[in-house]
Amino acid sequence: METIQKENEELKLKVQELEEKLQKYTNGENHKRYYEKNKDKIKEQGSNYLKKLKEENPEKLKEYRRTYYLKKKKQQNLTTDL
Repeated sequence: METIQKENEELKLKVQELEEKLQKYTNGENHKRYYEKNKDKIKEQGSNYLKKLKEENPEKLKEYRRTYYLKKKKQQNLTTDL
C-alpha cells in the first residue's frame, strides 16, 4: 500500500513538472507578441484559406459552418439554462 501511495505522489510531481513546461510553450509572451505584430498577415492567410476552400471544396466549408452553428447554439443553451 505504501509503494502505491509513494508512486502516486511521484506521478503527481511529474505531472506538475510537465504542466509547467507545457505552460511555457502555450502561453508565452513571445507567442502573444508574434500575433500582435503579424495580425494583418494572419488575417490575410485565413481569408486566403477560406477563398481557396470555397473554390476547391465548398462541401467542407458548409460542414465547418454547420459545426460552428451547432456549437454556438449548444453554448447559448448552456448559458440560458444557468
